[in-house]
Amino acid sequence: MTLQKALVVGTGLIGTSAALALREKDVAVYLSDVDPDAVRLARELGAGRRWAGEEVDLAVIAVPPHLVGERLAALQKQSAARAYTDVASVKADPIADAERLGCDLTSYVPGHPLAGRERSGPAAARVDLFSGRPWALCPGAATGTAALRLTRELVSLCGAKAVVVGADEHDSAVALVSHAPHVVASAVAARLASADEVTLALAGQGLRDVTRIAAGNPLLWRMILAGNADPVAAVLDRIAADLASAASALRSGDLDRVTDLLRRGADGQGRISA
Repeated sequence: MTLQKALVVGTGLIGTSAALALREKDVAVYLSDVDPDAVRLARELGAGRRWAGEEVDLAVIAVPPHLVGERLAALQKQSAARAYTDVASVKADPIADAERLGCDLTSYVPGHPLAGRERSGPAAARVDLFSGRPWALCPGAATGTAALRLTRELVSLCGAKAVVVGADEHDSAVALVSHAPHVVASAVAARLASADEVTLALAGQGLRDVTRIAAGNPLLWRMILAGNADPVAAVLDRIAADLASAASALRSGDLDRVTDLLRRGADGQGRISA
């Protein structure tokens, strides 16, 4: 095993879950966060020890997308690690920031684990959060083989499956499979804010399934959506067109059009990997 020491910068849900998974595989993990209480809680959960400048094999940057570039630049200036990766849910903007700040791109592997929960913070972390989940890796032309090897080892140790994809392709893909669905779930859940008690008493598991992710942190999701605005807007336009067509068809009694949407929905759902 070449990954023996890791630094996790940002001890929220994703960072602390990665730290717990690495600790389970006997990797020495160091923790850093601007919030000392978050580091304290992560330490109490057994995620690692507070970082005091020790050099590590791999630094995992688990901060919001707009902060990735500056954290990477600062860590590289300290020679904190042999390689660096991040877990931000958008890739084009953090990579552009890293280039603008003059970061060493040979040691940087942009990444994104497709895993999460509607809860946030270290208290929500789970050692098995990434088990069986896809983990996108977006190496560029300058990415070194040693950095990619260490990042692949991270993914494997966390129990995830590496998927190598270009940054722009990644952002277009997650607009469809992650970001737009969150907005749609929020739109449905927002209808419940003014619902009466009788209506809410009739809510079943289907509604809970559809709206579960809407409980995510609104400010975090604001940052995510801002970093992938155009691709998400394009998906939402297409969804809105389908919904407008369905509403029109219901009013006119054209149930064939509604049935077509339901059938396409069933077909699409069937294509999701188990």
